[in-house]
Amino acid sequence: MKLWNGRRYYSLDCFLKQTFGQKLYKLSLNGGMTCPNRDGTISTGGCIFCSEGGSGEFSAPCTDIDTQIQYARSLVDEKFTGNKYIAYFQAYTNTYATVDYLQNLFMPVIKRDDIAVLSVATRPDCLQDDKIQLIAELAKIKPVWVELGLQTLHQKTADFINRGYTLDCYEKAVADLKKAGANVITHIILGLPGETHEDMLRTARYVGKFTDGVKIQLLHVLKNTRLAELYENGYFDTLSENEYISLVCDVIAVLPPNVVIHRLTGDGDKNLLISPKWSGDKRRVLNLINHELKIKNIYQGKNR
Repeated sequence: MKLWNGRRYYSLDCFLKQTFGQKLYKLSLNGGMTCPNRDGTISTGGCIFCSEGGSGEFSAPCTDIDTQIQYARSLVDEKFTGNKYIAYFQAYTNTYATVDYLQNLFMPVIKRDDIAVLSVATRPDCLQDDKIQLIAELAKIKPVWVELGLQTLHQKTADFINRGYTLDCYEKAVADLKKAGANVITHIILGLPGETHEDMLRTARYVGKFTDGVKIQLLHVLKNTRLAELYENGYFDTLSENEYISLVCDVIAVLPPNVVIHRLTGDGDKNLLISPKWSGDKRRVLNLINHELKIKNIYQGKNR
């Protein structure tokens, strides 16, 4: 059995300390873009689970990026003794703009002395050739991470959640990004309506063949989403704490040992969270996951 700094999975914390020699904090930023799944280019309303803020609720309420960075730093500097950060463009789709706009946005950020990594959340269908070329240029300066919200392997579920692109599009984007020198992180959601335990393990196995890192997300039901309407009408139920802990441990077991696990659960905005309420105590959930891994002798890559 392989241990990563005493853990049974290859955590982001372990990866950062191996790569940069220190912990890095993420600074959540908003690049001022929207999403083709919201503005009518592909669809309207976005994915059915996506909040009104496009997952960017934790970024600063302003448009100037330097001010956003200063604000985000102020939130973590009391508990952080380091001086390097990850600039995380989180809200909406952060390559959904002209390449000139993106260059003027990203280049000053990646050249800052306090930024060690540029992390960009986007969609595979918003990575045209000129944007891949820009990412290649940025990656020559400092590490670039690109986060892709795949969520599920299964097309039936993808259609249900209104994802708006195919697996072929995801696979091409991953190949293009890796050729450009970027590190690819894939988001998957556990607990999507209609998916079985094995369906979710198949998604994890699939992602493990392509990605450098994975973010595992518990399905949250947030206010003012189409998912909330379905939940309140009894269309589905969210996972219990025990179900999720068992499931995420099995996902860890099927992921290759070289894939960095950036997240094991999620802590959505508590002002918006409808269900599951137990997910609000993130520290407790992580402790329970680590305990389950130990007592069941599960470790990353065991069953891949």
